[in-house]
Amino acid sequence: MSSPGVLAQARQHLAVGVSLVALVANLGTPLPAAAQEPVKTPTATPIKHVIVIIGENRTFDHVFATYKPRRGESISNLLSKGIVNEDGTPGFNFFQASQSSANDSNANGYRLSPSGNVPYSVLPPVLAGGYPTGPFPDVATAKQFENGLPDNYYVYLTTGGTGLAHGAVDTRIPNATTLPPGPFQLTSVTHPYDSYDNSPVHRFYQMWQQFDCKSSKATPSNPSGCQSDLFPWVETTIGAGSNGLAQPADWTDTSTKEGSTAMGFYNVLQGDAPYLKFLADHYAMSDNFHQAVMGGTGANHVMLGTGDAIWFSDGNGNPVAPPHNELVAANTPNAGVVDEIEDPTPQAGTNNWYTEDGYGGGSFGSPSYGGGTYTNCSDTTRPEVVQIRRYLHSLSQPIPSRCAANHYYLLNNYNPGYYGDGRNAYADIGNPNETVFTIPPSPLRNVGDALSEKKISWAYFGDQWSTYLANPDGNYVTADNTYCNICNPFQYSTSIMTSPLGRTHNQDTTAFYAALKDGSLPAVSFVKPDGWLDGHPASSKLNLFEGFVKKIVDGVKANQELWASTAIIVTFDEGGGYYDSGYIQPLDYFGDGTRIPTLVVSPYTNPGHISHAYTDHVSILKFIEANWGLRPLTHRSRDNFPNPIASQSNPYVPLNSPAIGDLMDLFTFGAAAAKK
Repeated sequence: MSSPGVLAQARQHLAVGVSLVALVANLGTPLPAAAQEPVKTPTATPIKHVIVIIGENRTFDHVFATYKPRRGESISNLLSKGIVNEDGTPGFNFFQASQSSANDSNANGYRLSPSGNVPYSVLPPVLAGGYPTGPFPDVATAKQFENGLPDNYYVYLTTGGTGLAHGAVDTRIPNATTLPPGPFQLTSVTHPYDSYDNSPVHRFYQMWQQFDCKSSKATPSNPSGCQSDLFPWVETTIGAGSNGLAQPADWTDTSTKEGSTAMGFYNVLQGDAPYLKFLADHYAMSDNFHQAVMGGTGANHVMLGTGDAIWFSDGNGNPVAPPHNELVAANTPNAGVVDEIEDPTPQAGTNNWYTEDGYGGGSFGSPSYGGGTYTNCSDTTRPEVVQIRRYLHSLSQPIPSRCAANHYYLLNNYNPGYYGDGRNAYADIGNPNETVFTIPPSPLRNVGDALSEKKISWAYFGDQWSTYLANPDGNYVTADNTYCNICNPFQYSTSIMTSPLGRTHNQDTTAFYAALKDGSLPAVSFVKPDGWLDGHPASSKLNLFEGFVKKIVDGVKANQELWASTAIIVTFDEGGGYYDSGYIQPLDYFGDGTRIPTLVVSPYTNPGHISHAYTDHVSILKFIEANWGLRPLTHRSRDNFPNPIASQSNPYVPLNSPAIGDLMDLFTFGAAAAKK
């Protein structure tokens, strides 16, 4: 199998998102009493069990660019807009997705909508990333480490290697250096669907900048005024961040090793993403579901669990400023001067090379540095804060920032404040097996708190949880455990992690599979694949996530009593930085972000139905709350937003912004509905 170094290179968020520890027996264990207790609370619908499966880093157009709906349904994608043709070639409206370069060398600060846009004549080169060869040498070895796939999917853990160095021109893609300046089809004879690919940047200020939003460009069909025309430019000018380091000499369009990765899409009409297409054909799908936060994995998973943004605290629930050009973890191998506050001001003499932004460098036994990822968005002396708040205020329906005074909000990925066994991880940042880039324990109320208070059973099932729990403070020695700690919204939470009963809600997926068979499934289940199977570009593949989903769907359907009362929501944490042509509704300073694929698999759906109601991650919370009669989590969480009201002529844009739906229109709860 591949070395952990390959996995670390493949996943931009790996350093803070995955603990690589020794493999232990990953046996199914009974669900805790808290998760097994019977569902006593009546539901508003026939749904008694909700299963939320969360993949990684794909936009709606990236997956469903060419999807054709069945008669009577409509869709918003690259094909329907004429941006591409059925064969993936540029369509008559290709110009609508045309990309440009820009200039942000202004030392006075970050620009949300940079000046000097010049349309590309061709895209910057498309560059390779991911495993040069498959991560496992054979199926037998793959099965030693993974249990989350149907038998016929394990082969995909041995295939699909790039054969190329990370950052090399991706010669598998025809004309990779001379592509037209817009979306291009990834797949071909030389680049089949079963291929590892590079990962675009997916960080907060980069995403805002890629969308190029300004109210002066607003139209009735696109009242946000976001042009979505700077995706490759941001990839090639700043990429995943500077970590406070100077821009390297001899900078080129290939220096970030990303190129125009963001513009690639699959073609379901030619056999790509076959299982996701099958689910869309036979159940229901949204073409207007969005990641809740601009940026990456951590912040979006937190929003999924809490309906809010998390902030830096003293560990006792009081907001304080994070380290800013100061020494942390003194007298330990991780000691170093770090700056955890974002500063996307371009460094002098550069075009858009941010001053301080990144995942953090060092730690794990070496001096720490960089790491900007917090923002006090109430501080209107900061240029980036002014840019976004001014834009929000200038819209025809002004949008409040919802930034509490003197709160430094997490915008991207830091390790959660607790280890799996409940120990304070922030208090352990000097541990040479860990990282200083850890957020302190959080007081944010979450959906687990709300469910527990009403004695409604729930659990978070994280793939490889048992392996992680056996050595929760790391080692980072082997790739046996790719449990994603930053993906578990409850692992940040003081109310969950400091209670022995609360911690029992964290379970391995082996317990989930056992519960499918014996009927002990909780009312609400969040299910997260590990790093091999989550579909994240470079470290995983979309077909592996498809296999993970298929095993769960097949397992539910094999238990007919369970199937008759279950809704499986298949979604993604964020778009991963891939291009998408859909409308984005500004809800506050933090987002929304781009559209992501979201499907509902249930006997209570109409086959092939496509919902256009505006929704995001917090809509899942709204569905749970509506179904079980729960109140919004807090006075400020996004589940307080109303359901959208839209015109018949444009169902995608809420007239009562900010508004997000509760997913109910994806179902048909009629007497004859439960028939599949």
